[in-house]
Amino acid sequence: MSGSGKSTLAEYAYKKMSSKGLSVLVLDGDTVRDKYKIKLSFGHDDIKKNNINVANFCKQERYNYDVIIVSMISPIESMRVVLRKLLSPKYYLIYISANIETLKERDVKGLYKMADNGEITGLIGYSERNPYDIPVDFDLIVDTNNQSDLNKSKNMFVQFILQKLTI
Repeated sequence: MSGSGKSTLAEYAYKKMSSKGLSVLVLDGDTVRDKYKIKLSFGHDDIKKNNINVANFCKQERYNYDVIIVSMISPIESMRVVLRKLLSPKYYLIYISANIETLKERDVKGLYKMADNGEITGLIGYSERNPYDIPVDFDLIVDTNNQSDLNKSKNMFVQFILQKLTI
């Protein structure tokens, strides 16, 4: 969800793995729609379309990079099943977990405050209209609730990816 630490972990992994000589592509949910000219809303159907568009892009680019990290919200469990089938065998779902209280406390973009004030509707995972299905078939969970463990979370994330490269 927004504020969970997806971008922070992806940026750290990019730097760490690039310094080891690996070619890494990071597709961040904040920029992917703009960069790749994907004009979709944040409604249920458009979220599904966006997930498929990004997955297809990853499928096209998978042989050009050692690692592709997609740090975006994929809130619909049935879509995660589709994405795993589309991108297998080298698809790994990493669930970045944080509770609502932590997300609201961080709220770097002010989205939760805007949602509370009625300025935006449909905030993924915060609005009844756009629920977030907690993943049931993840390959790794990184709990980012405790900021004092941020380095531990970063290293766990990178070690998981590096381990998968050697399998």
